[in-house]
Amino acid sequence: MKKHKVSQKLRVVFARNLRSVRQARGISQEKLAELAGLHRTYISSVERGGRNISIDNIERLANALDTTPETLLLRVNN
Repeated sequence: MKKHKVSQKLRVVFARNLRSVRQARGISQEKLAELAGLHRTYISSVERGGRNISIDNIERLANALDTTPETLLLRVNN
């Protein structure tokens, strides 16, 4: 498997997990952006899998959602 495809799949897993945890907490993208110190359009792009997010921002989002980076990165069988 090509390296590029692997990173895209992980990006999609992260995007789905981020959206799922955010919605479960009843937090809007705008509020999450405020809590994490990021821009709302950035959150939207991350949730669509369109951003190659940094480890620092993964940590900021996890902290804002009161969860761990691992939770946001783990693949869940659906």
